[in-house]
Amino acid sequence: MSTLSSHTRRRVSLLTLSLSHPLKPPQILSTQTHKFFSHFSTNPPLTQNPNPTKTNFTIITDLLTNPNIPPGKPLETALEQTGIKFSHSLFLEIFKHFDSSPKPLFTLFKWAERKNGGEFPLSVFNSMVNVLGKARDFESIWTLILERNGGQEMPDFDTFAILIRRYARAGMFSPLIRTYEYATNLESVSHSKSDVSLFEILLDSLCKEGHIREASDHFDRKRELDPSWVPTTRVYNILLNGWFRSRKLKKAEKLWCMMKKMNIPPTVVTYGTLIEGYCRMRRVDIAIHLVDEMQRKHIEPNAIVYNPIIDALGEEGRFKEALGMMERLTVLESGPTISTYNSLVKGFCKAGDLEGASKILKMMISRGCVPTSTTYNYFFRHFSKYGKIEEGLNLYTKMIESGYIPDRLTYNLLVKMLCEEERLDLALQVTKEMRAGGCDFELATCTMLVHLMCKLRRFEDAFGLFRDMIRRGVVPQFLTYERLYDQLQKEGMTDMSKNLSDMMASEPHSKKLPNTYMGDRDLSEDRQTSTIQKAEVMCKILKTSKNPRDIMKQRSSVKDYVSHAKRLIDDISNRVDES
Repeated sequence: MSTLSSHTRRRVSLLTLSLSHPLKPPQILSTQTHKFFSHFSTNPPLTQNPNPTKTNFTIITDLLTNPNIPPGKPLETALEQTGIKFSHSLFLEIFKHFDSSPKPLFTLFKWAERKNGGEFPLSVFNSMVNVLGKARDFESIWTLILERNGGQEMPDFDTFAILIRRYARAGMFSPLIRTYEYATNLESVSHSKSDVSLFEILLDSLCKEGHIREASDHFDRKRELDPSWVPTTRVYNILLNGWFRSRKLKKAEKLWCMMKKMNIPPTVVTYGTLIEGYCRMRRVDIAIHLVDEMQRKHIEPNAIVYNPIIDALGEEGRFKEALGMMERLTVLESGPTISTYNSLVKGFCKAGDLEGASKILKMMISRGCVPTSTTYNYFFRHFSKYGKIEEGLNLYTKMIESGYIPDRLTYNLLVKMLCEEERLDLALQVTKEMRAGGCDFELATCTMLVHLMCKLRRFEDAFGLFRDMIRRGVVPQFLTYERLYDQLQKEGMTDMSKNLSDMMASEPHSKKLPNTYMGDRDLSEDRQTSTIQKAEVMCKILKTSKNPRDIMKQRSSVKDYVSHAKRLIDDISNRVDES
């Protein structure tokens, strides 16, 4: 284990000391005088840096977060005026911090690609695909893929792995399978050097999103269609994980027995999957017996095996046993990881034992393991659970002073805690610092703020935040829209409620998604056409030819495909109406 520098030790010990005395009341807590605010009024955000890349990042950040600059032409004009020449590293940094603002990012990407005079590397392209997939804007993804076909770098294995995972997250099985079938016929995918097959990505994506039955069906179907196919141990590990994640213990145990009968050699990952699964099902004692079984088979356990056990023991408050397990891990070559220590910190925090959690922090430091934002987030969870605003803000201040940069979860936990206590002004201040630190806030954060603003009758502020969500491409939940709309109507703010309705009308939504906007009562049929339908039609068109080169010959332009897709959708809609 590496030795920590004296500077790092000082930073961490400052935080550890403050957590060792959780009952000590904070000095001050007010909007005007709390140390939290005085620090930020005199110091720039820690994420800023005088080097050119960071300066450009800050300029772009200001444009992306400006509520008065909508995506499209206005944003392009503002970008032109900056004179910034985009590097690949700058783009990746922006994607990392603003993956919850798909619309401005898409405008930025298309504009920069035109200015660049050519295609960006696949790392940048795939980051854009991931952001759009997160927003379920699959039509735009397919537009990018079609534009990229025939270029210097074709969409690769990673492109379609991202797309498959995003389709699985959205529960869209038909386009997921068509995308998989289309991708397997691409040379850029079939000749990939990846150790993982696209079929394994397909199964893993379904399993991780709770669709284990669909994954199992595809597994069985592949075996029927290709009797010569021999599933790898990794495939069985994926299915094992899927059954455990879905809490289907008997199914998982049946598959494990089948693996033994078929003499499929288990790996350390297999045992890690079993142990994690049993721990998830609160059968930690069975998991401990599996460790002994591994050792009898001369398979050496590692942190992947021990961490779930330590985590489960901590969840049950069995800290003496958890610490004993960690000591067993300490004698191994791999040793404890940051996840090992974090599991113990989490367990002590959930038990309300901050002193015990602080001792784990000291142990980490003494063994050369630096706590991360994730480590401290468990303390924030504790403060949030018990409404300890003062302690939470004081810890946040000390993190800043010690040189730590809070992550998005830290900010979200703070906002959640403040919203639950109806401290709106403090919550808004945190969101300002969140953006100044280069972190975008997601749907959950926006939803909490809008609902609290409605409760406190700050309707104009709620409308402004709602409008900014639409600008960024963050689709509000139907419940949020309905609540704000009804409140505006009751207050006689009809112009604002009409604008709210119009904004939502401009955002097509899938009716398959729970708690999302279904469409205003007065909207015309064409405005309700969903992006998901367009994406499915796009996939179907691509599926008409197995050979990607034939598709290239058929495609005169991407716009032709989009217009053709729309015509097909209209035709389908007309047939439905007639029936």
